[in-house]
Amino acid sequence: MAHTLMIQGTTSDAGKSLMVTALCRLLHRQGVAVAPFKPQNMALNSAVTSDGGEIGRAQALQARACGLEPHSDFNPILLKPNSDVGAQVIIQGRSVGNMKALAYHHFKPQAMQYVLAAHQRLCQHYEVIVVEGAGSPAEINLRANDITNMGFATAVGCPVLLVGDIDRGGLFAQLVGTMQLLAPPEQQLIQGFLVNKFRGDPALLAPGLEQLQQLTGKPTLGVLPYLHGLHLEAEDSFFTTTPANPHAKLTVVVPRLPRLSNHTDLDPLRSHPDVALHLVEAGQAIPAADLILLPGSKSVRADLHWLRQQGWQAVLQRHLRYGGRLLGICGGFQMLGRQIHDPHGLEGSPGSMDGLHLLEMQTTITPEKQLTRHTGNLLQGGAVEGYQIHMGRSSGPALAHPLLTLEDGSHEGASSQDGQIKGSYLHGLLDHPEALASLLNWAAPHHSLPVQDIRQLREASIDRLADAFAEHVDMAFIHALLHRAQPN
Repeated sequence: MAHTLMIQGTTSDAGKSLMVTALCRLLHRQGVAVAPFKPQNMALNSAVTSDGGEIGRAQALQARACGLEPHSDFNPILLKPNSDVGAQVIIQGRSVGNMKALAYHHFKPQAMQYVLAAHQRLCQHYEVIVVEGAGSPAEINLRANDITNMGFATAVGCPVLLVGDIDRGGLFAQLVGTMQLLAPPEQQLIQGFLVNKFRGDPALLAPGLEQLQQLTGKPTLGVLPYLHGLHLEAEDSFFTTTPANPHAKLTVVVPRLPRLSNHTDLDPLRSHPDVALHLVEAGQAIPAADLILLPGSKSVRADLHWLRQQGWQAVLQRHLRYGGRLLGICGGFQMLGRQIHDPHGLEGSPGSMDGLHLLEMQTTITPEKQLTRHTGNLLQGGAVEGYQIHMGRSSGPALAHPLLTLEDGSHEGASSQDGQIKGSYLHGLLDHPEALASLLNWAAPHHSLPVQDIRQLREASIDRLADAFAEHVDMAFIHALLHRAQPN
């Protein structure tokens, strides 16, 4: 049977995902059979699993750190927001429909049964389960029926480490305040603190850590430095633009859609030394570009309406008149067609909307979600590997000019006859270095851009993160904690 250790945070984006990733890689290096787990995740970035399901990308990254393929048991409950008060609910990798926030709150006791069952299955196959909490355990308005933080930790009786982000400011108030808002039995589960993103002289921090232990009775197990330049798939945080690069050979502009999904598709561009990537927020001026990329969306018609309100339709038409390139991925691909139909109201009110009329196709949103992983080749040359997560079916003459061939010989995506516009349902389209090189050559035909492999950069970042964790965190305490913990 396995031992379980949970990492919770004082806030969203405090560093929980990174700490779990680092610890998973360290234990994996030591020969421990370790698996990640997150009871409930709320994110628009997801990954397709080996068992044909869907989980948060953070858990897919953590699985990679463990040397494992992603599995739906690693994240049994996934919520994908499609409005400010509602979300698509995915249980054990499969969508069960949409729920409003209040309805889901009442559903949580049922959800907890799925969570505990998935955790128990993992305990039968692994020595250690490293669990990531969600948000903050001190959200007292959500304490009833909690399944993500102390509700889970209490149910399985696992020890907890609490991480705070010092770069945000107010670290000591975060940690002390969180402890004070926990019930006494929950306080007892907290075994120590982790400090994330520290810059400066550690000697200046030491007096505060001593007083923190006096106030809470809990030790600080480690202070991790601010690690710049990590190429890891973010879940809660989101970049705005790449740093100014006067030597960039390719300018890429992306609209920051309100329900933008799987923004990790942009990572190969964001990390490329010769690419300037601009993410344009609402109300911002839209700069000139070599390539405009329309990304994925959880609510395609609503985001298309937003695009029009922001003036993007005229910008796209002008961009194409001047010879610019346009790439649509998943929801962005659907927007390029003539019409989008949602007869069942799966992404909003039932109805239809005109698309951008840039590709001769139409899309119908259907209840059956496509969840598949693929390899293939671009017709213009270059290997591809990626995954499909979508509920739309597209048809029309544009598909007679596909973008790529999949492993089974079928065709996917579309290209305009003049070659300026391309679209695909495949997330991760730019991850393979051959595909990236081919598409960059299409977008910037007069420049030679170096080949870069985002997969290798991500792997190196996991190792760098694990090395920092090993150097700055009391691993002897953690190993002792795991051995003291009651097996699940």
